[in-house]
Amino acid sequence: MTVWRELGAHAEPDGGFRFAVWAPNARSVQVIGDFTGWWPDDGVPLEPSSAGVWRGVCASALAGQRYRYRVLDASGQWSYRADPVAFATECPPANASVLYSSSYTWNDEWWMASRATDHHVRPISVYEVHLGSWRPGLSYKELADELVAYVLDLGFTHVEFLPVMEHPFGGSWGYQVTGFYAPTSRMGTPDDFRHLIDRLHQAGIGVLLDWVPAHFPRDEWALAGFDGTALYEHPDPRRGEHPDWGSLIFNYGRWEVKDFLIDNARYWCEEFHVDGLRVDAVASMLYLDYSRQAGEWEPNVFGGNTNLEAVALLRELNTVVHRDYPGVLMIAEESTAWPGVTQPVDWSPTALGFGFKWNMGWMHDTLSYFREEPIHRRYHHDTLTLPTLYAGQEHFMLSISHDEVVHGKRSLLAKLPGDRWNRLAGLRGLLAYMWAFPGKKLLFMGAELGQETEWSETRGLDWSYVDDGVRSLVRDVNRIYAASPALWGSAFEWLHSDPLTNTIAFRRDSLVCVANFSGVHQRLSIGLTGWREILNTDAACYGGTGSGNYGVIGGKDVVIGPHAALWLMPPDFD
Repeated sequence: MTVWRELGAHAEPDGGFRFAVWAPNARSVQVIGDFTGWWPDDGVPLEPSSAGVWRGVCASALAGQRYRYRVLDASGQWSYRADPVAFATECPPANASVLYSSSYTWNDEWWMASRATDHHVRPISVYEVHLGSWRPGLSYKELADELVAYVLDLGFTHVEFLPVMEHPFGGSWGYQVTGFYAPTSRMGTPDDFRHLIDRLHQAGIGVLLDWVPAHFPRDEWALAGFDGTALYEHPDPRRGEHPDWGSLIFNYGRWEVKDFLIDNARYWCEEFHVDGLRVDAVASMLYLDYSRQAGEWEPNVFGGNTNLEAVALLRELNTVVHRDYPGVLMIAEESTAWPGVTQPVDWSPTALGFGFKWNMGWMHDTLSYFREEPIHRRYHHDTLTLPTLYAGQEHFMLSISHDEVVHGKRSLLAKLPGDRWNRLAGLRGLLAYMWAFPGKKLLFMGAELGQETEWSETRGLDWSYVDDGVRSLVRDVNRIYAASPALWGSAFEWLHSDPLTNTIAFRRDSLVCVANFSGVHQRLSIGLTGWREILNTDAACYGGTGSGNYGVIGGKDVVIGPHAALWLMPPDFD
């Protein structure tokens, strides 16, 4: 059974809609809505099957009308429920399901036919976006004009959207999902969202979605206790309740729940042509003792803390998606040292089969270093160099995401010390260093603006002041990165590392990155003759000093400006 084709509400050829919902412990299920006048006594009764699926047809139901399931649960109480497999919803805070049939005609055949399959040897540069606050008030169709043009101009290869699945509370940014099969109605219809993806593909830009199988909210009209029992959630609160987010955890060992989640991933790949899923909060799925004290969790059958059912789900998820949708990226947000996150599942019992893993260690260490005053960085040099020791252990994506610019953490620019000029110079150096370091790239919206304030989903980005130097630099590093195969793989060689001067230099095959994070001009001898500068973050065109830092001088020496990163290439680089 394919969940989204068997369950939910589907238009009948001769009119009306057929309904199907899984509620094995319910005593009775009806469908009510605009087509019944919402009167309980006029609800359309559904008939149960041996598999616990209730089915029925309402000949008078029309596309665009609202509906709910009226469920007499196992305890004899009536509840009104949104459809777990609804394809469209009311705009929050309203929460009824909406009858919907797609009529969209795609125009991205060339993209889908030519979509890359070996992403490890290709450039991936991701612009992470919260659609509702990039430019607040824009619809999916308006974003298809403005966002597409913006991302294309900056040269990112992909966008990644914070969860678009329907969610009742905007302040959750989409991470508390109630409508797993419905894009949020805040910005338009499901076909409007298809149009946005289509336009991105036509521009040559891939689309990644954040996807949340780790938990779901307790809203009484959604999945929680759907038929009066723990249906989607694990019945044991030690495994079924999330201590950090106050939400419920899926019962990964139940095959119907497993199919609901895996088919949901397939749904977005097939019905919306997405090019990848970034799986949220993987660490919270893997460990039974995640955020729990002794006595608050139950060991697995072997006495360990691994959630064996969740591991099995993730391994099957990645196997199915890679098999059915070649070229789709599966990316893990996994914050521990779990072995083999990006190894093929047949390599070991712990291998999870993801294509990439967010490099949380690199992010933490690098931002920790850059927060220090330049005069103090000599005592923290190892936090800058440490990530090279594990850069090859997984297929990594370097991520400076939304999580780093909220809840008092300040914007990326505001994390850096000094006055605005020094912070802008430091931000440019950080970004050029990031793009030169091994790993694919992800940057949350707003960093390219030189935004002072941290991100707020209600306020949106601060477009009132845009630093064109930082934005121009992002455009240039993306351009050079896309043209430089040396930066796509894992090759890395240290040429220089000096904590006393806060300087480093490393080689990535045919590209050398020289970085000076001391805040003053430095002269380095790195043993290169004839190499030429192709990028200098302290150049005048970006707002830098524009003097005394133009590449190789004196044979083998390099002079580099304050807070700057310099990229060098052999003379024959085009």
